[in-house]
Parts: sequence; structure tokens; C-alpha cells
Amino acid sequence: MKIGVLTSSRADYSIYLPLLKKLEEDTFFDLQIIAFGTHNSPIHGNTIDAIKNDGFKKVDALETMPSSDKPIDISKSQAKTIDAFADYYENNQFDLVFALGDRFEMFAAVAAGLPFNVKFAHIHGGETTLGAIDNAYRHGISHMAKLHFPVCDEYKTRLVEMLGSDKNIFNVGALSIENLKNLQLLSVEELKFKFQLDFSVPTILCTFHPETVALEKNKTYTSNLLEAFRALSKYQIVVTMPNADTMGNYIRQKLEEAAKPIKHLKLIESFGTIGYLSAMKHCAFMLGNTSSGFGEASYFPTPAINLGNRQDGRMRSPHIFDTPIDKNSILESVNLVEQKRSSLKPLFPYGDGNTSTKIVEILKQINLGDL
Repeated sequence: MKIGVLTSSRADYSIYLPLLKKLEEDTFFDLQIIAFGTHNSPIHGNTIDAIKNDGFKKVDALETMPSSDKPIDISKSQAKTIDAFADYYENNQFDLVFALGDRFEMFAAVAAGLPFNVKFAHIHGGETTLGAIDNAYRHGISHMAKLHFPVCDEYKTRLVEMLGSDKNIFNVGALSIENLKNLQLLSVEELKFKFQLDFSVPTILCTFHPETVALEKNKTYTSNLLEAFRALSKYQIVVTMPNADTMGNYIRQKLEEAAKPIKHLKLIESFGTIGYLSAMKHCAFMLGNTSSGFGEASYFPTPAINLGNRQDGRMRSPHIFDTPIDKNSILESVNLVEQKRSSLKPLFPYGDGNTSTKIVEILKQINLGDL
């Protein structure tokens, strides 16, 4: 079975990793990784190199990166992605192509395949993020896909309601939980050696993306977040840089400017899979609006202060602390987390850590001709 896997960023590649390894090792499958988006961007860490260094034999790279972060650049990048993938699908055929998540470039790569009758499998469908335009992209990918792998029953139910059928929808749990279950995470000492970051001191791990539904508010949000950073001087604050979203470069610029006077603020472009999960394990808590605060963080559990509306609609659990994006609210939530952190218990709403095995078994049993 010839399988293509679409990966547009460090984030989805990290999630895919257990499945990619399983597909690569099994002679039943012919795996082709298709890397685009930020993977080929020096600004975002040239993460195409990480894919190749992980030993995958067949990796195609497509240049689709937006030139800037304005709405017109994101829109043109979608067109550029569709154009690049039109040529790609014309010259490459697959039995099945995997798409993950909800990014605009992932939507474009899938949309380009429809005229070619490419069969897509979608991972992480049925989720909702009302504070980001990604919500529309995710649901659009689900409607274009033939095979679905949601990560919990709640999201499976939503998919069934949205698509009007339960055919070819399988709750297999989350690949990110499988990563956590099987990867050898770095110790505090190893993190310090590799990234020059000392997690033996109280550390906040922060990822903050723009709210793409309320663009006009992002300047205020960024200013408020930086004010909170200044007040949280008893912590080391480690920020992973934002993705290529509308206004992502604005947030990136403001973080870089703030890191000079705010000495306890540390910026990192890309931890890689193991580094990021290790930082999540050893930090005091997370702060921001990333989906990893909901999924992976529930495993340890690491408390996650969820800022704003970007993740509205996702399943909540006790380790999540929803907070408006203003200085005083953030500081109040930090105080609350400090009080409740020791009482939090691990939760496993996203499966048992055998997701890749379940997906492979389904692929071997299903008749792709019936999709």
C-alpha cells in the first residue's frame, strides 16, 4: 500500500512520529513523506533536516511558505500550496494520503487532491477551536477525507454528526500520547546540555499563537502577555516561537524585542519532539494557547493556563485553567495553579498509547476501493 503523509510543520511531524516509524518498518507499506509549509524555512528552524536525520528514506519537499504574515500573504500561500500540489499529484499517485489537523496549508494540500480523486485519511478531526480560522480548515479537511481517525469518543461523535454517517470513523486515541508512553524523554541535565536552558529553576513553558478570528486584538493580547512576563520574574519563561499564521511574525518580533530587557525570558525556535515533550514534563506549568496544553499535558499532568479563545470548543479536563489575555487575570491564574498543581492526577482521555498499531491494523483490514 503506497502511503503519502502530509506534514507542514514541526508540530504535526512530532505527532505523526510513531505512525511514521510503524509504516516505515512494515514492508506492507511504501511510505512517502511530503514536507511543505515551514519545514523548508530557515526562520522556523529548517525542520526538514530533522525528518531526514530521523532516517526516513523517502522525503519530498515542496516550497509553499508564505512571504509574510498578512492576510494577503496567507491567502496567496494557500494558492501557492494548491499550485505546487496540483503538479505533485499529477506526477505522484498514492493509495492513501494522511492529513493531520487544521492548518491552512494542510487544507490547501488536501483541496488540491480532490480533482485527482486522491483518497485522504484525516487525523484529529471532529475537534473544535472557535477562536481560530483553523476550525473551518479542520472541518473542511474532514469533509474531503474518506477515512477518519479522531482521538476520543467526544470528537468521534461530533464527526458523525457533521458528516452524517459513522462509516470509516475510528476512535484510535492520540499519537501524541503514544509518543509520551514510548519516547525516552530528556532529563533536566540533558535539557540544559542540549538547549542551554536550566529547568531545575521554576520554569513556565509558553507557546502563544495569534487568534486568527480576532486579528485586531492580537496587538493588545501580545502587549498584555509581555506585561505578565515582566511581572513573573520569579520564573524562567521559555517561549517556543509561533507558527506561520496571520500576525505570527508580529508576535515573533515583539517577543524578540522583549527578550533583551526581560532577562528571564528565553526564546527557542524548535525543541524537536523529544525536547518539547521533555520541557513539558519538567516545567512548572504551561502558559499560552496551544493544543498540546490539552492533549500531551494531560498525560503528566502538567497544568496549562489556556489563554483567550483560540482553543474554545476543545474538551476540558481539570489541568486546564481558562484565562483572559490580560495581565491581572494571568497572574491570578498563576497563583491558582501554584495552589492546585500538587493535587492534579494524570488523565487518559486520549487513548492507551497504541494508536499507531490500531491505525496500521485498520489500514490492513479496510478495502480502500470501497472508500
